[in-house]
Amino acid sequence: MKTVSYMKLLRCISCEQEYDPAQVDYTCPACGPLAGTLDIVYDFASLSDVFTIDLLKERRGSTIWRYHELLPICDVSCQVPIPVGSTPLYRLDGDLGFALPSLVLIKDDTRMPSGSTKDRATAIAIARAREKNAPAIAAASTGNAASSLAMFAARAGLPCYIFAPATAPPAKLVQIRAHGAKLLAVEGSYDQAFDLCLEVCEERGFYNRNTAINPYLGEGKKTLALEIWEQFGYQAPEAVMVPVGDGCIIGGIYKGFSDLLDLGLIERIPRLIGVQAAGSAALTECWELGEDRCSPAATRTIADSISVSMPRDQLKALRAVRKSDGFFITVTDKAITEAMALLSARAGILVEPAAAAPLAGLKKAMEIGKIAADEQIVLVHTGHGLKDIGAVQNAAVWNESIHLPPDISEVNKALN
Repeated sequence: MKTVSYMKLLRCISCEQEYDPAQVDYTCPACGPLAGTLDIVYDFASLSDVFTIDLLKERRGSTIWRYHELLPICDVSCQVPIPVGSTPLYRLDGDLGFALPSLVLIKDDTRMPSGSTKDRATAIAIARAREKNAPAIAAASTGNAASSLAMFAARAGLPCYIFAPATAPPAKLVQIRAHGAKLLAVEGSYDQAFDLCLEVCEERGFYNRNTAINPYLGEGKKTLALEIWEQFGYQAPEAVMVPVGDGCIIGGIYKGFSDLLDLGLIERIPRLIGVQAAGSAALTECWELGEDRCSPAATRTIADSISVSMPRDQLKALRAVRKSDGFFITVTDKAITEAMALLSARAGILVEPAAAAPLAGLKKAMEIGKIAADEQIVLVHTGHGLKDIGAVQNAAVWNESIHLPPDISEVNKALN
């Protein structure tokens, strides 16, 4: 079943050349894969009558498809019936060992079907691949995008090929294999796996699920912004903190708020704050130097999901932070581990290292005066702790098990 498409054109964010969506699949032919990332531009004049707060309030659907007018899928039958979206937004309070701003909210995408934010982009990827009758779909990933894609491809009956570093957390690699995808464990870095995936997709005609070059997938990630806006009472919070590796999530969130601004549904875009691991901070270094492009950086961090030497969606990430008057900040692995322990023990949220980075970033930003005490902050938690149980175990070492014999007197001794 076809729906009305409000997708108007594709625009290169570097040279601003515009393309018909039928002309180009991935990046601007003139600017190339790294500089030529594309934006999807919608017919906002027509959308203003059909995408309204009143109409949204009447909708019962709770997946990302409730925003279908702002998504680039025409054929509803190509969607995979896996419920993606409407993850909770709730207040973080209690004693975390440091002063919190007046309002801190958690957008908890650990509740997604595969356990990570990546499901938002994958839902779009699978639908697009089916619309184009692609013979197979592929992705390069440190684990979360791959396990998400493997799950959706299994449901869609679409052959799936994953390029992942062999050093990715075992739980993520098992999840990929369990869903029947062909796992190509690369004895190298994520960046090398990414380049291999690009070559294979081009040679074999596989649909490429990599958000950094595929403009349609950022449209899935922008639903984070649409949900935050709706859950926040059809308003934008003052700031959103996001873990950043390639830059795809923060770029997608910016696109969501930008679309809402173009529709006149918000008055401003919230400050977008990118949090990077200190051991993988190419975007932070680029932003601090005021440069337009990143240089490759060393990668050494426990947060595998944001461990990237050369961010592939760097232009959109830099735009998101600069246009929103935000900033980048780095946090150490020690700070990330401490944030994981705080979230699990004090807030009941089990997250992988990358997903704990926003809380670690909030603590540091408060200490150096980059966030005000009365600011409204949303922390985006992107991946469940079971994705990297080894890291979770290391974060919980302070709470060791008590080993004892099956004897009530020994139990009482331990309890006393």
